[in-house]
Amino acid sequence: MTNELNSFPDMRAKLRERLAALTEEEYPSVDAPAADLRDADSNLVRAGTISEQQLTEIYSECYGIPAPDENDIRQPDPYPNAPQEFLNANLCVPYEWSDENKTMLFLIADPYSIEHITFLVSKSWHMTASFQFVRRTYLERMLSRLQNIDEEEEFHESDDEASLRSMAGEAKIVRLVNDIFTRALEDGASDIHVEPGEDAVVVRCRIDGVLREIMSCPLNQFPAIASRIKLIGGLNIAESRLPQDGRTNVKLGHEELDMRISTLPILTGESIVLRLLNQDALTFDLKTLGMSEANLRDFEKLISIPYGIILVVGPTGSGKTTTLYSVINQLNDNKKKIITIEDPVEYKTAGLCQMQVNEKIGVTFGAGLRSIVRQDPDIILVGEIRDRETADIAINAALTGHLVLSTLHTNDAVGAVTRLLDMGVEPFLVSSALYGVLSQRLVRKICTVCGGSGYIGVPMGQKGDVSNRCKRCGGTGFKGRSGVFELLTVTDDLRAAVIREEDSSVLQAIAVKHGMRTLRQDADEKVRLGITTKEEANRSVADM
Repeated sequence: MTNELNSFPDMRAKLRERLAALTEEEYPSVDAPAADLRDADSNLVRAGTISEQQLTEIYSECYGIPAPDENDIRQPDPYPNAPQEFLNANLCVPYEWSDENKTMLFLIADPYSIEHITFLVSKSWHMTASFQFVRRTYLERMLSRLQNIDEEEEFHESDDEASLRSMAGEAKIVRLVNDIFTRALEDGASDIHVEPGEDAVVVRCRIDGVLREIMSCPLNQFPAIASRIKLIGGLNIAESRLPQDGRTNVKLGHEELDMRISTLPILTGESIVLRLLNQDALTFDLKTLGMSEANLRDFEKLISIPYGIILVVGPTGSGKTTTLYSVINQLNDNKKKIITIEDPVEYKTAGLCQMQVNEKIGVTFGAGLRSIVRQDPDIILVGEIRDRETADIAINAALTGHLVLSTLHTNDAVGAVTRLLDMGVEPFLVSSALYGVLSQRLVRKICTVCGGSGYIGVPMGQKGDVSNRCKRCGGTGFKGRSGVFELLTVTDDLRAAVIREEDSSVLQAIAVKHGMRTLRQDADEKVRLGITTKEEANRSVADM
């Protein structure tokens, strides 16, 4: 370690050169106090110039010190001889040690205290120190878990609004919440779930449709975390007994997240769910959804008809809204009046007139749609047909020369026809107005880096070790999703069957006879093409 210490000035100079090149402002000199250097590095992260992970990787590169995958790190036991003040001041945690070999491995958040830690460990504990880098936010969570339990009890008792605002404004809480958002953004998450349990706060993200735990925090931090999120979303931070909903935009570096925030009182506190809409990463293109060439060709023919109803159906989270907005994006040429009514408006889009449902003041889908048809629209997007009133108005709009796009919650394409009939819509109106139904699901795609095994250089079906876990997919073997589709085109035979009020099995047989590929067939084709696995396809269309 002595030889390494002698080379640290050169390492620090190399690091300063790398980081100074990232900012237009003056960067502290190599001899500046550790606190100033930490602040300068934090400013780079706060400004979005680099992420915390990128900063950690730069530390690792310049100093030649490993930066392990955080998923492979366990929560260490407290080292009895290490005062908490020493750990907090130097941003370090004793991770592994051997009294026999007189060695101690520290996790550190930056290199600025290495020499100080090495000297104290050598003189006070007569040990040789070694180091590994982790992100500052991650290390702060570790340090919080090592705090005294009495502090946790005191934290829980501070629930007045002034105390909550003070806790929510603490630098480490701001960094922690920002880290949650950043990790969710980097992983491509659609939702963040923050849930207090019996012993810890668990943070999970829905990634490619599946919830995955990304971190856990000490339970005593939950009031501060919840208050920080509520402040961001404009919610009442002092209210924890009633559900609340909010919406906000959060700037993370050069990207902007549109967030819908929902809180729900539960036995252990509050469940907080944030729906993430990354406006900077949104792409709405029918060609990228995963449709087969035949389905894409037939669907584009349908949406080119200037009137009638086209429905997109499937369960919650199957990508219906993305498909509808891909249609709108293709049709939005500034020559058409396009009006949407949604609950809520998820994607704010230029060139559209977008209307928000507000049932508290009587703006329902039916009432809003009735007003929309008086606005001389060419295309109407109805977020969902939920009742007879909305269905009747939508069908009348389609019959009077408007293209109406909407969704229904049904299992398959034929189910949309029977659902409209069950709502009480006359069969002759359904047969006249409905032109097509697209049923869809989502399947996770096999990771192109690891080939689906979750480990680099390991065949699918075999397991590697943590050293070669695939970083792109986080070891899951899947990255990204593709649609599985079933396109029903309403033919003359099908119209006649609808008027006769034939049951769904007859309608299904007619649709297949005229060339409809079922969801199961499309899913099996994606397995054959190596896009997804058989198990994933079965999971997606298990209800078919």
